[in-house]
Amino acid sequence: MRVRGITLLAAGIASLALVASPALSTSASAAPVGTVPASGTFSFSLANGILPTWASEDIIIVGVSPGTVTTAASNLSARVSVPIIAKTGSANAAAGGFRLYNSRTGMSVRCSNPTIDTRARLVDCVLPTGKNAALFTIKTIASRARVLGQSTITWIYKGLVLGINGQEMADMLNSALSTTSFSPYVNVGTGDLVVTRDR
Repeated sequence: MRVRGITLLAAGIASLALVASPALSTSASAAPVGTVPASGTFSFSLANGILPTWASEDIIIVGVSPGTVTTAASNLSARVSVPIIAKTGSANAAAGGFRLYNSRTGMSVRCSNPTIDTRARLVDCVLPTGKNAALFTIKTIASRARVLGQSTITWIYKGLVLGINGQEMADMLNSALSTTSFSPYVNVGTGDLVVTRDR
């Protein structure tokens, strides 16, 4: 009886694991599971009104090499771009990053080595403390495509609408930068992601 009970318990635990495992991580992908070198670019343009709103609070955005921030001559918009260097399932790792800086107080928040996860729909950053934080949520993806080359695979995502990832993240940014400019209810920008790896 005891052996049978243990067998049933083990089977029950195994069944529970099979049911629960998909919910453990929204970014998990069955295949591929390994990290592979990749190339490409993640870039996004700030939404209308965002840059002037930040400027009114002395907030500026600058690139962290090899990432870049290109500001329009009108100072009404800016485009952030970072190079993709690796891919792990749906997570695409970039080099460099960007920094939000309060020119009045000198306070800043740096987003280093962002990871763009198209399954979890998050843009994750390494903060200056060394901790990871999901800075942006990807609200929608307008289109996606996969192109098979002779020796490569390329994924193309267009129209990624970005927003601050929840009220807690907005509060952190507002506190760190001495501002009230950040809200999870406003779109920050719209971007594109192109990733290529060997087949």
